[in-house]
Amino acid sequence: MNIQGKSKEQMTYDAIVVGSGISGGWAAKELCEKGLKVLMLERGRDIKHITGYETAGKNPWDFPHRGKVDNMAREEYWANVRTGYTANEEHRHHFENDKQNPYLEKRGFDWIRGYHVGGRSLMWGRQSYRWNEKDFTANIEDGHGIDWPIRYKDLAPWYSYVETFIGVSGYKEGLDVLPDGNFQPGMEMNCVEKEVRNSIQKKFNGRHVTIGRTAHITKPTQIQTELGRVSCQYQNACMRGCQFGAYFSTQSGTLPAANKTGNLTLMADKIVYEVIFDDEKGKAVGVKTIDQNTKEQMDFFSKVIFLNASAINSAWILMQSKSKTHPNGLGNESDQLGRNIMDHHLSVGASGTFEGMEDMYYYGRRANGVYIPRFTNWGSDKKRDFVRGFGYQGGASREGWGRGNYKDGFGAEFKEMITQPGPWTFGIGGFGETLPDENNRFTLSNQKDKWGLPVVEFDAAWGENALKMRVAMMNEAAEMLEAAGLKNINAYNNPGPNPGIGIHEMGTARMGRDKKTSVLNANNQVWGAPNVFVTDGAAMTSASCVNPSLTYMALTARAADFAVKELKKMNI
Repeated sequence: MNIQGKSKEQMTYDAIVVGSGISGGWAAKELCEKGLKVLMLERGRDIKHITGYETAGKNPWDFPHRGKVDNMAREEYWANVRTGYTANEEHRHHFENDKQNPYLEKRGFDWIRGYHVGGRSLMWGRQSYRWNEKDFTANIEDGHGIDWPIRYKDLAPWYSYVETFIGVSGYKEGLDVLPDGNFQPGMEMNCVEKEVRNSIQKKFNGRHVTIGRTAHITKPTQIQTELGRVSCQYQNACMRGCQFGAYFSTQSGTLPAANKTGNLTLMADKIVYEVIFDDEKGKAVGVKTIDQNTKEQMDFFSKVIFLNASAINSAWILMQSKSKTHPNGLGNESDQLGRNIMDHHLSVGASGTFEGMEDMYYYGRRANGVYIPRFTNWGSDKKRDFVRGFGYQGGASREGWGRGNYKDGFGAEFKEMITQPGPWTFGIGGFGETLPDENNRFTLSNQKDKWGLPVVEFDAAWGENALKMRVAMMNEAAEMLEAAGLKNINAYNNPGPNPGIGIHEMGTARMGRDKKTSVLNANNQVWGAPNVFVTDGAAMTSASCVNPSLTYMALTARAADFAVKELKKMNI
C-alpha cells in the first residue's frame, strides 16, 4: 500500500467521506457532529466561501465576452455548451473542462460536472421538493424497475431535519402530490403570476400553481445566522457563488457546521478511484487516491466510508473496487452497477404574452419561479398513454432593453422605447419523470485519462414512455396558458437534448430489497460491504418528477445516523 513515509495511524480516521457536494457535505456534517473524526476527500480544487467566488459581484462589462460563450469554450467545454448556460463566461470556472476530463458516448449523454470543494452545491438550481408517498411505490405499482426498500414515512422526519437546517422558503399547500415541509416565508409571486395562477386553478380542477420551494433563506434562524448566512438579496447570480450564504451550499452550511466540531479534515485534489476491501474481514478498510496535480498515490483508512462523489463517479469507484469477494465490482453481484441511469427530461412547454398590467413591475431579480405540481396520472386525471407524470417550472417577467436586438427602429424615439419595460411574458417548462431501464448505463472503457484511470462510456437514451409524456407536457402547457388568457402562445417540444441535460443523474447503484437486483440495501449500505454507504444520486431506485437534491440530503442524514449507531454497536 502507498503510505509515502507516513504511518498507517496517521492516515486513519473514523470515517471517510468521498466528495464534498450536496450529499458529501451532509455526510461530513452529520458524522462530525456525532463525534467521529472525519476525512473528506475532494477530487477537485478548494474553493473558499466568499473569497473563492472570483466572479461574484462583477458587472457584465467586466467580462471580456460579456459573460457569453467564446470559441475556446465551445471547443473545450463541448458538453457544457449543450446546456445553453453552464459554459457561460461568468460561471464557467465552476464546471469541468470536457476536453481535459473526457468521456465517451455510444448514445448521447450530457455529463455536467463540478470538481471542486462544494461540488455542484455551488451551482444547483436549489428547488427543494419532498417526494410523495406514491413516488416510493410507483415501481411496484406499474411494474417498472424494482421496489424501493423504504417508504415516505421512513424519510419524512429526515426531510424535516434537512429543511430546517438548509432553509427552504415556500408555502404550505396541503397537497398529497407535493407534501408540505418546514418552510421559511415563501417568495412573492408578481402580479401576472398571481393572475395566471388564479385562472389555472379556477379552470382546471386538481391543478395548482405555487411559488417554487427553494433553498434560499428568507427569514434566517439562529443557527443560520451563527453560520454567517443572511436572507436572499435577489441578485440572481447564484452560480457564481453567494457571498451572503443566502442559498444553501456546502460552503455556506454543512462545511462550517462540520468545521465547528473540530472533527473534520478536508483534503482537496485527491481523486478516489478504489475502495480497499479486506476479504478476510469482510468489509472495506480504506480508499486509494491519486493527487490530481502531482499524481502521487496515497491510501487512507477508516471504519466507515461514505461515497458521495455523484451518481456517475460513485459507481465508477465501485466498479474499480474489485476483490476476491467482489470480482465484478464492490456490491455488484446483481450486475446493476452503472445501469438504470435516470434524469429528468425537459426542453418542452409553452410561453406567451400577457396583455395588460403595463403599469405594474417588480423589483430585484428573484432567484425563483412558480411551480405547477404533477397532475397527470393522479387523482381524477383522465387515462393517459404513459405512466408517471411531470411538473412545470416557470414564471412571468417583462421584456427588457434586449428586445431592441430584434426590433426595427433607430433614433431617439427607438432608444426611449427600449429604456422602458416591455410587455409581460409568461412561460412554463416541464420536468418529466424517466423510468429505470437497465439498458441505460455507463461502462468503463479501455481509454485512460491523464491519471491512468478508465474513461466512462455512456449508452443511454430517452424511452418510449418519456417521448409520449412529452407530447402531453407541451399540449397541457399550451392549453393552460390559453385558458389563462395569454396571447401569441408558442408551444415547443425540443427532443434534441440527451439524458443528463437536467443534471439530475440518478440510479447507477440503486437501493433495493436483495443483492440479486440492487447494489444497496434499505440503509444505503453496499451489499457485502456493510461499512460502505452510498447516499448520492446513485442510490435512487426511481426518479420522481421533482428535483432530487432534498431527497439525497435526507437519505444521507438518515444513513449517517444509522452508521454511527451501528459503529457503537460494533456491527460494522
